Amino acid sequence: MALARVAATVGPMPSPRSDGRHPDQLRPITFEANIAPYATGSVLVSFGSTRVICAAMIEPKVPLWMRQQGVRGGWLTAEYSMLPYSTLDRKPRDISKGKLDGRTVEIQRLIGRSLRAVVDLMKLGENTLWIDCDVLQADGGTRTASITGAYLATRLAVQRLVDAGKLAENPVLDSVAAVSAGVCGGQELLDLNYVEDKDAEVDANIVMTGRGQFVEMQSSGEEATFTHEQLLSLTALAQKGLKEIAALQTAFLTKCLLAR
Repeated sequence: MALARVAATVGPMPSPRSDGRHPDQLRPITFEANIAPYATGSVLVSFGSTRVICAAMIEPKVPLWMRQQGVRGGWLTAEYSMLPYSTLDRKPRDISKGKLDGRTVEIQRLIGRSLRAVVDLMKLGENTLWIDCDVLQADGGTRTASITGAYLATRLAVQRLVDAGKLAENPVLDSVAAVSAGVCGGQELLDLNYVEDKDAEVDANIVMTGRGQFVEMQSSGEEATFTHEQLLSLTALAQKGLKEIAALQTAFLTKCLLAR
């Protein structure tokens, strides 16, 4: 901390963001357990004003394709939706459009891939673990909040199943979380809110395990390009935030599991 104060005195501090954060600062992140009592495990995750209910439920069967192909073990899949009142203008439900839009499909596949990266499907037995992420309020970063909360819902659900003797052992191998980083107004920022995200020249979403292994990196220029050095800098910025998020996840789970 002393070094940080010295550095601040010898150079100008970056301009604060619209919500007063420093460029490398996460939004306030909170988790609330058991928000959906009938789910096997559930968490309300908040990244600033973005709020998502993440729930995990077990189904005692596997998809037909697994049975047909003789694939052993279990399966984990995810569904994602933004509730009509989650944005300033009402968002129509996918069912009213007759099909899922491309963004919804992309995000729920990303959530599923992220969780399967840290779950040993063989240890699930012939069960499917369903992850449902429903956005209550959107202010940027709904996919990253969903992944972060989905891991916690999964971990709570798995513990309940182990305690009940429905799973022989914990299939969760590591934690996983996600965060955004981007370039807005020429400045590299961590955990973009909606105002920043819509105007960003470069936007990246990075998924990482608690041990620091990358699961997925999505980065794109919005009518702009970016350099290799900027990509590395944004990755380092995201890594910093993800380490902080992993610590928050660990503290939350420790509190929940001690209280059970």
